[in-house]
Amino acid sequence: MTTAVKRPIKLSLHEFAGSMGDFGTLLPLAIGYIVVCGLDPAGFLVMMGLANIVTGLVYRLPIPIEPMKVIAVVAIAQHWSPSMVHAAGLSMGIVWLLLAGTGVITWVARNTPTPVVMGIQVTLGLMLATEALRLSSNSWLLAVLGVVIVLTLRKNRYAPASIVLMGLGIGIMVFAGGFDGLAPVQFRLPQVPSFTLAEMWDSLLRAGFAQIPLTAANAVIATSALITSYWPEEKVAPRKLAFSHGVMNVISPIFGGMPMCHGAGGLVGQYFYGARTAGANIIEGVIEIVLGLLFAGSIVGLFSAFPSAIVGAMMFMVGIELVKFARHVKLGPDLITLAVTVVTGLLANMAVGFIVGVVAYKLVERATASSGEGGH
Repeated sequence: MTTAVKRPIKLSLHEFAGSMGDFGTLLPLAIGYIVVCGLDPAGFLVMMGLANIVTGLVYRLPIPIEPMKVIAVVAIAQHWSPSMVHAAGLSMGIVWLLLAGTGVITWVARNTPTPVVMGIQVTLGLMLATEALRLSSNSWLLAVLGVVIVLTLRKNRYAPASIVLMGLGIGIMVFAGGFDGLAPVQFRLPQVPSFTLAEMWDSLLRAGFAQIPLTAANAVIATSALITSYWPEEKVAPRKLAFSHGVMNVISPIFGGMPMCHGAGGLVGQYFYGARTAGANIIEGVIEIVLGLLFAGSIVGLFSAFPSAIVGAMMFMVGIELVKFARHVKLGPDLITLAVTVVTGLLANMAVGFIVGVVAYKLVERATASSGEGGH
């Protein structure tokens, strides 16, 4: 009987570069949560940092931590109070513990067709690329330069692309006075929030129930499939990912954290820019904890001053990488299912695309079977 060998954790330059891979998707939502909803930056960043570190130590892989997108978008659009955001996080934690504990998520994963999973990945890629173009619109020249840097230096041993881009962005901030008027360094612990059962239920009705199928498709099923694609020797079951969603969202809101999830886009981003071990999670987590404890008063200014075109360039390349997964789909029923999933996901949202894609797959499968029977 052989003993499983733990995957090593590397704290290298490329792991550092990979830790910035999902920076583009985090930045806009972080600013919205803090500026519009009034979330405490210390709690937001410290709990995200701790979640990154613990996730890395548990999985020994660069598994991303991201905001739950549906909840974040609705919360920012509707100007939720901090207590509503924290209530949503705890509600999601309970939901995902139930889905993992009962085995429901395992059944959903087992019955989700592969072209639907790929359709979700392609949809996410197109959405990221579209958002990247919007972020780049204020400086196309800088965005093009960013893409050239990514294509040229992504695998460079001494100057990985994301680190060069971060340095370029900080240099532009210095030149443009982006660090002027920032609050002095000050140690600050996260605030302990309070919220009610009524707010938990209200958050589920407003956004939580819509978040569930999206998290199932993107953060659980698609992420599990990507892990196997990148590390064939690693098998992380959807149920395990669902359980970690539950645990981190039960704990995080109590100390000021937001509703969090894993995600296919973040995983592709981290891998694309160099992450191969949990070192990326640990590096990112330490950075977030330091920012939260010492620079909470300056976070909004720092994030807002960073050139959006550089964020757009990084996000655009991740979007293209996700779209490339469509090349594995064969012509015929699988391609039809993928197309239905993508079109519905873009016109409505990814959660609806997921459900419609599964239905389309079953209908196409039945029609194909009937056609085959009729030919004999």
